[in-house]
Amino acid sequence: QVQLVESGGGLVQAGGSLRLSCAAPGRTFSSYTMGWFRRSPGKEREFVSEISWSGGSTYYVDSVKDRFTISRVIAKSTVYLQMNSLKPEDTAVYYCAARPHGNNEYVYWGQGTQVTVSS
Repeated sequence: QVQLVESGGGLVQAGGSLRLSCAAPGRTFSSYTMGWFRRSPGKEREFVSEISWSGGSTYYVDSVKDRFTISRVIAKSTVYLQMNSLKPEDTAVYYCAARPHGNNEYVYWGQGTQVTVSS
């Protein structure tokens, strides 16, 4: 059973920053695309960002562009999501996920970490 473990969530005021981390203890995800998703109360799960297996390509949903930055340290099997200029609408449970390179489906998921942005 592959486990992804998120951390770094919390409560922050609007305009503040948080950095989420996603680790895969005992597992190398060097050949996987890693992504972040989020789910707000009453809404469907939403894609936020992803980074290619090499780290050379990144993608973001329009609502977080220029505010969020995804990165990865392959040697540590860790992925980060730096979130700046946070807004109340960013409040959600954030999930880390992994999909094999060349596969369109995310197959491994973390349990999620809560991010709450107060106005």
